[in-house]
Amino acid sequence: MAETSNKSGKTQTLKFKTEVANMLNIVINSLYTDKEIFVRELISNASDASEKMRHLILTKKADGPDTDGPLEIRIEVDKDAKTFSITDSGIGMTREEAQQNLGTIAHSGSREFLKQIAEGKSVDMNLIGQFGVGFYSAFMAAKKVTVHTHSWQTDAEPVVWSSDGTGQFTLRSAEDLPRGTTITLDLKEDSEEFADVDTIKRLITHYSNFVPFPILVNGEQVNTVQPLWTKPKNEVTEEELKEFYGFIANAFDEPTYSFQFNADAPLAIRSLLFVPGRNTEGFGLGRMEPGLALYCKRVMIQNQVEELLPEYFRFIRGVVDSEDLPLNISRETMQDSALVAKLRRVLTGRLIKFLAEEAESDADKYNTFFREFGIFIKEGVATDHDHKAELAKLLRYESSKEPEKRTSLDEYLERMPEGQPAIYFITGPSREAIEAGPYVETLTDRGYEVLYCYEGVDDFVMTSLREHGEKPIISADQQDLKLEEKEEDAGEEKKQDSLPEQDANDLAKWIKEQLGDAVKEVHISKRLVRSAAVLVNPDEMFTTGMQRAMQSMTKGTHPSQSMNLEVNPAHPILKRMAELRTDENRSELASEAAKMLLDNAMISAGLLVDPKTLVERSAKILEAALK
Repeated sequence: MAETSNKSGKTQTLKFKTEVANMLNIVINSLYTDKEIFVRELISNASDASEKMRHLILTKKADGPDTDGPLEIRIEVDKDAKTFSITDSGIGMTREEAQQNLGTIAHSGSREFLKQIAEGKSVDMNLIGQFGVGFYSAFMAAKKVTVHTHSWQTDAEPVVWSSDGTGQFTLRSAEDLPRGTTITLDLKEDSEEFADVDTIKRLITHYSNFVPFPILVNGEQVNTVQPLWTKPKNEVTEEELKEFYGFIANAFDEPTYSFQFNADAPLAIRSLLFVPGRNTEGFGLGRMEPGLALYCKRVMIQNQVEELLPEYFRFIRGVVDSEDLPLNISRETMQDSALVAKLRRVLTGRLIKFLAEEAESDADKYNTFFREFGIFIKEGVATDHDHKAELAKLLRYESSKEPEKRTSLDEYLERMPEGQPAIYFITGPSREAIEAGPYVETLTDRGYEVLYCYEGVDDFVMTSLREHGEKPIISADQQDLKLEEKEEDAGEEKKQDSLPEQDANDLAKWIKEQLGDAVKEVHISKRLVRSAAVLVNPDEMFTTGMQRAMQSMTKGTHPSQSMNLEVNPAHPILKRMAELRTDENRSELASEAAKMLLDNAMISAGLLVDPKTLVERSAKILEAALK
């Protein structure tokens, strides 16, 4: 019990316990960064007191004549008087409770707070109330705090508690106080902003909008948006969802999806998540910040929490409310918390499952989603080993057999003809560019479907996956496509139409001499049907798409030595080149043609070609052709 230094009738002047005095000194003078936190803490205390009163009324433990009034939280601010006051109609306090609760440390969390400070540990002052010292945060903004309180117990006298936070407090009797508590702050000069109505409304909207009681500021209710995650899903309307999304995401578009997920095991979770209507990263507005807010019992603990979902789900907006998280959790401890890790796994798994279900039930709507947010799913495939297989099922691509729609990898597998050894894909800027190139011709001639990938990240996604449904995933520009030779490929007609084998091999060797280090090797192609030449990758983990990315970064004009050139000995260009290279008068022209062959192959691969050199070479060949 606090020591009495003066006592006269119903008025007492008492000293704070030593640890409270120490804590007040720390809170007021040393550690705080955002004084506005006191508004959230006082509202949370008022909400707790009101919730306890509601329970007493519902259980008939309190049924006096004053129990019919509304349970609400009223805030009054006065710019002229420079005061802030908050009133609740909760359980109130007796004289003994006021002395104990406001004058001594009665919470283990408070002792932990002081212990961490004494040990020199960092304490997140945004979470001060979670250490059980939320009331004392009022002294961050107030030069004097006065508490008028009257317990719900019918025989309790109303009392007034007051202190300037310098070491002592007073308790005196009062008369005619209603049930509940009123806390009045005489604000410091540097805290007069908290006597402004708009400032307080903003803070309530940010921190305390979803407390379960009306909050009125100078008579006007502020928290009008309901905590929809606490309501049964079938009782929530589309209009309510749109309003809630606009509020929590500060957005003006309409959500593509809303996802309500509640669970009691392995964690108590109440959540409401949204997929926005548009991907703002696609507008060049910079990288999105995480969009989830963490609540505990409807009071926001942290906003834009990174740890609740993987980074590739940063476009998700919404609320997660969990009572299982320790109340003293901070940004630092969240990173190491096993409970947070478990919460992350549960949320991630359920969100992926939800998207898979939506893709199954409404393919057109899901394709609309994927056009906007597919880049994030691809990022997840490339970075999240634990969920790679599930995320792969969410991928959608155009293909050689599905020109008007996007297809999934599972749908691709269902359409595969018997004997097809792999899933094939190719990257390129557009469908037209891909089909004008040489890479897919041998695959489509065999009736094999090819996935068309238009984004640079697709190469990394596919090489990261490596397989799906026990089928390897192979880029169509890879050197070894693992294709069996077709009978028509080996027929006598084709052999007669092609250069003899020795002549073809000699031509390939000669072309390599002309190209030098521009390519690694030159081979006779077994894949080409209509094209003269093609650049391929001997390394199955390195595609032309990756080569394009490297060229873009280095501004290079030649493929690296990892690229091989394959030539078609049945093509008229190659057959004519074989003739010209042995002609003393035309050998130089043949050499230029060989280099032009590489230029064309590079263009087909989407790789950079020096335009000046290309124009000069074209002019030489054109001049020779017109002689």
